[in-house]
Amino acid sequence: MPAVDRHNPRPGGRSARVRADVHRAVTELLGEEAESLSIPLVAERAGVAATTVYRRWGDLDSLRTEVAMEVLTADGPVPDTGDTHRDLAIWCEFLVTDIARPERTSFLRTVVGSTKDETGKSHCLDKREIQIDTILRHARERHENPPAHADVMDHVVAPLYFRILFGLGGADVEYARLLVDRLFRGDTGQ
Repeated sequence: MPAVDRHNPRPGGRSARVRADVHRAVTELLGEEAESLSIPLVAERAGVAATTVYRRWGDLDSLRTEVAMEVLTADGPVPDTGDTHRDLAIWCEFLVTDIARPERTSFLRTVVGSTKDETGKSHCLDKREIQIDTILRHARERHENPPAHADVMDHVVAPLYFRILFGLGGADVEYARLLVDRLFRGDTGQ
């Protein structure tokens, strides 16, 4: 019988189920806007012992950050309709709908500032930047003249995240479309 390496559990099995159940519990509780999120509450919802959660994650902040990074960096759809303006509008509708959900907003607030590289840049938007690059690359391949990556970030993505993170309201599909329309009209407020 082969020896079991307890430091590197095999993929799948109980360890993967516990991780998935705990992540699901955190996401559900944040979606329900549980005001007193705690490890015992997460453990109860996940159907595991609180000691299991403490042993694996140490504290609530570490657990929330891990779950937040997984949720926020998940791949989303990248439209390719043949028109950059339409692609960015569809993508921004997905983006604002996704980040405006209560559990996503909570995750954003958890992650912002907690995962920075040596340059001080947060990794929170890495996947979003890849998605923008994909949309813009498709546009160039169609011989369109798309906006610059930085302009999409500054004039579309940043205002959406800013409104959501600081609870200013008004960040919805209509606002996302307005930002994209302004970008393509050159009406970016500068």
